[in-house]
Amino acid sequence: MSTSGSGLDVLLGLRERGPGAVGVGGLLDMRLDRIEPGRVTFTLRTQPAFANPMGTLHGGITATLLDSAMACAVMSQLPPGVGYTTVDLSVTYLRPVSTDGRALRAEGEVVHVGRTIATARGEVRDDRDRVIATAVTTCVVSPSSAARPSTQPKPEEGAA
Repeated sequence: MSTSGSGLDVLLGLRERGPGAVGVGGLLDMRLDRIEPGRVTFTLRTQPAFANPMGTLHGGITATLLDSAMACAVMSQLPPGVGYTTVDLSVTYLRPVSTDGRALRAEGEVVHVGRTIATARGEVRDDRDRVIATAVTTCVVSPSSAARPSTQPKPEEGAA
């Protein structure tokens, strides 16, 4: 995460750059549709490449969509120089989804952002507004690696 802008600023910039701005977004053709402090929405269309052995949407695609929405909801409330990492993700799958181009929408909403821990909840809905899955997440909040002092020892002067 950039140390020059808030999490909200970074997300707005990513949305302008499109799905390819972040690797997983480009891989799944996820769209960052709505961004506001504490709430983020991603969408995608299912495709045959997303199928599990049963021929329905693989749960990992749903989990990735939820993780993205919830973690970015957390990110939207972080100040410059502060990052996050998902440490726990719990998904409850409620119905199978076909891989025939169905539109899915994942919304993440912050429950709490503290100095070291943040939590969020989310759900995925299909194009008929049916709930497909629900989730909760816990993220660790800390200074981003760019904002932390280096832990590498400095080379001694005059050493060969």
